Amino acid sequence: MANTVQIDVVSAEESIFSGEAEFVVAPAKMGEVGIYPNHAPMITTLKSGSLKIKLADKKEEHLIYVSGGILEVQPGIITVLSDTAIRAKDLDENKAAAAKKAAEEAMKNKKSDIDYAKAQAELAEAMAQIQAIEKLRKIKH
Repeated sequence: MANTVQIDVVSAEESIFSGEAEFVVAPAKMGEVGIYPNHAPMITTLKSGSLKIKLADKKEEHLIYVSGGILEVQPGIITVLSDTAIRAKDLDENKAAAAKKAAEEAMKNKKSDIDYAKAQAELAEAMAQIQAIEKLRKIKH
């Protein structure tokens, strides 16, 4: 049996994932972080992107889209708290593409700096979802 760490991923609505992992890669604000069992304790903020979980004793990796949030690493457990967390297989590519297009249009037709900032945030979230879908495709092939 491989050396593992417990990971729990929770969104505002529900628990998305709970299980044992050999390693986890998370989209931290300052860049991706890799976490293996016995990692030093830490807390960091997350940006929109893909959380990659290498399941214990399995070849597959589990991808979860997170819209940002908090990552906490403690001895023996990793906790991810996110406003929105969606299993990559449940992401809707057409919906993400439509959101991207709408955000790009809103950026072109801005009425104020607030509108532009909101459109930028929506564009970043849509792009992160599309990237998660593309990563899932690569894993399947």
